[in-house]
Amino acid sequence: MDVSFEQIRTFFHIYIQILFLLAPFFAVSIFLMMSEGMDSMQRRKAALRTSAAILVLICVFFFFGKPLFSILGITLPAFQIGTGSVLFLTSIIRVLGIGPANHKQVDPDDDFSIVPLAIPIIVGPGTIGALLVYGTAVQGFVEGITTFLAVLAGGLTVAIFVLLAERIEQWLGHKILSMIVKVTALMLTALAAQIIFTGIKGFMAGS
Repeated sequence: MDVSFEQIRTFFHIYIQILFLLAPFFAVSIFLMMSEGMDSMQRRKAALRTSAAILVLICVFFFFGKPLFSILGITLPAFQIGTGSVLFLTSIIRVLGIGPANHKQVDPDDDFSIVPLAIPIIVGPGTIGALLVYGTAVQGFVEGITTFLAVLAGGLTVAIFVLLAERIEQWLGHKILSMIVKVTALMLTALAAQIIFTGIKGFMAGS
């Protein structure tokens, strides 16, 4: 199968969006916070569980979007508006630095790697909604494969970030990592607004 310029453009467009949605630096900062007090081996195992959970979750939400929409009778524009709203609120919380402090209360003896870290902190409501929209909006086999590969590549990138969390903190330092988290969240607000506007446009066109 020949790869066209349009497919490459679509791949990188969705890949970058997924990166902002999954917020790899935010994931790194939360992982380091929740795994504080663990030794290197324990952190490694927790990172592996979190990474595996992220990949499984994005695949499940991507592929089962259409059946879920059909069963619940939800239209794509309505879900885009709802998803964009949730993502917008989540992004504002990240920009203001409100949410993560509550995560310090997690018992270090508990297995936080899947719940609540993988879901709903990293793969949160906004990300889940966007994955459902991606999976439902694709038309045709080629577009479906291109979109899924972009989503999977985004998930793999975030998984690698989690696995290298300690090294990333050493390379960047805590202050720079915190700044990157807030800048990423700010970009997410723009992406959320675009999802809302697309949903409103689709709703108006269908009404």
